[in-house]
Amino acid sequence: MASMYQRGDVVVGVASKFSDRGDVGTAFRASRRGRRFGWISRQRLSVWLVLIGAICFVCMTFFSVKVHFHGEKDIDEHSFSSSDVQDGVHVTNNTVNSILSNDIEEPEIYIPPKKKSRKHYPCDIEFAKTVEYILEPKDYVNFSRFKLDYVDKEDKQLIKSPSDLRFGGHQTLKERDKSFHARGQTLHCGFVKGPDGTGSSGFDVDEKDKKYMESCVIVVSSCIFGSSDFLRRPTSKLISQYSKRNVCFVMFLDEQTLLKLSSEGNVPDERGHMGLWRIVVVRNLPYDDMRRSGKVPKLLAHRLFPSSRYSIWLDSKMRLNADPLLILEHFLWRTRSEYAISKHYDRQCLWEEVLQNKRLNKYNHSAIDEQFMFYRADGLTKFDASDPHKLLPSNVPEGSFIIRAHTPMSNLFSCLWFNEVDRFTSRDQLSFAYTYMKLKRTNPDRPFSLYMFKDCERRALVKLFRHRDDSSVPAPP
Repeated sequence: MASMYQRGDVVVGVASKFSDRGDVGTAFRASRRGRRFGWISRQRLSVWLVLIGAICFVCMTFFSVKVHFHGEKDIDEHSFSSSDVQDGVHVTNNTVNSILSNDIEEPEIYIPPKKKSRKHYPCDIEFAKTVEYILEPKDYVNFSRFKLDYVDKEDKQLIKSPSDLRFGGHQTLKERDKSFHARGQTLHCGFVKGPDGTGSSGFDVDEKDKKYMESCVIVVSSCIFGSSDFLRRPTSKLISQYSKRNVCFVMFLDEQTLLKLSSEGNVPDERGHMGLWRIVVVRNLPYDDMRRSGKVPKLLAHRLFPSSRYSIWLDSKMRLNADPLLILEHFLWRTRSEYAISKHYDRQCLWEEVLQNKRLNKYNHSAIDEQFMFYRADGLTKFDASDPHKLLPSNVPEGSFIIRAHTPMSNLFSCLWFNEVDRFTSRDQLSFAYTYMKLKRTNPDRPFSLYMFKDCERRALVKLFRHRDDSSVPAPP
């Protein structure tokens, strides 16, 4: 009896070994079936290989283009134009043309690949054991002496309508240059009002709060504008009773933030406090940019608290975890400094900071370029860590924590720094090193003791949090 089986595309017939009659079986000749299905399979396989090859080619092309442009320069001459001057930038066309006419070479900037984010940790600080035996050094106040007055009202000729009012005033470039001289003078430093009858330029607080602020001698301050953060109360158990009685803890809020906090159950008590924070409500913020408005309490503590001798600023994303008097003793009195701010945790050179601000779209790129080129034209150079004559240990600060004595040089530096933020971008890290450099260059015989401490020490002073996810703060301009 015959049987058939299939092997691949060949059908083979085989007779059984013995037939029904007992005869020995004979093998049938194998018959081959057509190759129709094999040809179709090979055709489909070819199509798939072509498709896979095309996809690989597209991917390789995309990544090669990305790598190519990743090393291109971010700053070019065409981006430095005054035809589209951003809000707060007052550099005139003549200034721009004069800068460009100096044949300034474009910076040869390489944008490095994105590095893995490193973890940063706090380090130990050898504070005094207690505030009970802390005394201000007798010779600590031996700093430069001169008297500063501030522009209070604008000239009527400059204010034709309320819309012309500017919180920082209308400072000319000539007035700007003169203001860097450390001598008795009257300079722009915010809070500039218009002529009588034109209204306020912004940052209005109640008279009751003004009187409280005028009584402060040592201040810890912060602010939340635009509901950008939760309220972080200082860690009460780490603050001495002496500091609680003698230090003013002031939190500036706008009405929007106060309403948001109240809806979450954070309501000021009958004394106007939330925990240690004395709540001061600010009405009529001076800038549409909430970040720029936040630079008023950050940089102008000596204007807001006219009787104060010392101040500590911390961003609202932080909770204070150290006693203010221990902080003053360690960072100012022990180092004989007038101003203390931490170095940036990752960057030292302003060139790197400019690129990072643009990479993360922290501000309008053209405005950043304009400010950067202006500073380079005025003598700002790349930071060289190996230079024994460098003015600062780093040209990029981590400006979220500032400690200062309200000496004439410290107050002048704060005013000058704020004026740069008012004139250019609100990114204060971009103007810090230039302001210090120009102040020192203008006054070689006037000492200014600025101390830049390690970032790990800043992390030991506070607990860091993230900003609110549902922040209503608008995107950067």
